[in-house]
Amino acid sequence: MKKNIAIVMGGYSSEKHISIKSGDVVYKHINKKKYNPYKVHILKEKWVVLDDKDNEFNIDKNDFSAIINSQKINFDCVFNAIHGSPGENGELLGYFRLIGIKHTSAPFYQMALTFNKRDTLSVVKAYGIKTATSIYLNKGDAIDVNAIVKKVGLPCFVKPNGAGSSFGISKAHTKEDILPAIEIAYKEDSEILIESFLDGTEVSVGVIQYKGKTTVLPITEIVSENDFFDYEAKYEGKSKEITPARISKELEKKVIETAKKVYTILNMAGFSRSEYIFMNNEPHFIEMNTVPGLTEKSILPQQAAAAGISLENLFENAIEEALLNT
Repeated sequence: MKKNIAIVMGGYSSEKHISIKSGDVVYKHINKKKYNPYKVHILKEKWVVLDDKDNEFNIDKNDFSAIINSQKINFDCVFNAIHGSPGENGELLGYFRLIGIKHTSAPFYQMALTFNKRDTLSVVKAYGIKTATSIYLNKGDAIDVNAIVKKVGLPCFVKPNGAGSSFGISKAHTKEDILPAIEIAYKEDSEILIESFLDGTEVSVGVIQYKGKTTVLPITEIVSENDFFDYEAKYEGKSKEITPARISKELEKKVIETAKKVYTILNMAGFSRSEYIFMNNEPHFIEMNTVPGLTEKSILPQQAAAAGISLENLFENAIEEALLNT
């Protein structure tokens, strides 16, 4: 009997439109001989299932079911394609745990931890993982620009703590750039971090659970046409994403070992894509995305293809791992 799979997409953040694109790709490529997939839009104003004609059917939040054409549909598994809140920060996954529905992401605590850039850095640093030098600020804190520059130097990056797709990130080249950059970051989050600039080759490393094993996918080198890997670079063609990365075997081995270690340290499951920058031939961890983009042009699907894993197999594996383990 085919399993009913809810592909959740949308969300409450600036990334909702990107998430819907990812979810639509999952729906397109999922094995329909094995599963009954349903598009589920999780939005602030409504939770609905869409049929092939875009008719909407409300989700009953008591048990995450829906009445479609007079038939009650219960879901065997949720495929999480929500970038940002509430899918990537653990909130929705806590709800699924409470009502007993399996899902393709890591447990809610791991998702909440990795969505919080500051907390993630604090954990991995304790295990000896190299990172940029950073300062943390909460909205309302006193801002000492001279102290910031003294600690992290210039240029530096100013980031919201809990936003993805490079929303709210600025590169400050001068002291005068820092306060405006902080204001931009605070529009996305009330917590921010300011990091030193790492001048080196940037790579993106996908680590997933595949057929029961922690698997590092072929590495992607990021070459941005812009000042850094910002929204335009990620989604509007202003970058080159080269898979496999043009790095030596020695550096490849180092970043694979580091990425697998970070995945294990954080008790991850399901998808992850992390960014690293090489400084002095050592990979420095930047951040982890636990619901990475899943369109045909997104980095993790590119990496899977380089490993000989089709989108259908990638998505089927995620579902089967979820049904087995969560």
